Amino acid sequence: MQNDRTLSRDVIATQIPSGDKHPLTAGSKVFIHQVLGGSYTVQTDTGLYRIDGKDADSLGEKVVDQKVEAATLANGAPDPDAVWEQLKKVYDPEIPVNIVDLGLVYSMDVSKLDADQGYKVDVAMTLTAPGCGMGPAIAEDAKTKILLLPGVSMADVRITWEPAWNQSMISEEGKMKLGLI
Repeated sequence: MQNDRTLSRDVIATQIPSGDKHPLTAGSKVFIHQVLGGSYTVQTDTGLYRIDGKDADSLGEKVVDQKVEAATLANGAPDPDAVWEQLKKVYDPEIPVNIVDLGLVYSMDVSKLDADQGYKVDVAMTLTAPGCGMGPAIAEDAKTKILLLPGVSMADVRITWEPAWNQSMISEEGKMKLGLI
């Protein structure tokens, strides 16, 4: 893959590390650093951004359908396994292992909202270091991917520092990808 690209159309991208949404205009030069979890981490002359997979065409790439055909439980709630699978599509732009296998996700709960408003997913997660500035961008990516699930109308991804993360929390698969075993 050629990493130098020119955007063919305007896109709304997520600034790294703040997580703020910013427009990138057609004709902007970008350098693709990483493609993981269906999103693109790109460098521009103004900084690092994450472009969602639904906007891959702006980079000259094929758009991958992000529709999730997830199972729901008998009561209509999203299957918790499907939520975990969505979280496995979320990556720190600097580490090629998903946040679940990194051991960053501490809890995930699904609750019913009032009347026919659907379901809410609450996630508590941490980062690899308290000084990591990627928190807002990672949390926003997790929220976006959770909201793709049928029946989910709200998602709250909260960063916590208790307990403190350490390398023993990385899954065996994650350790293999990182060359730790």
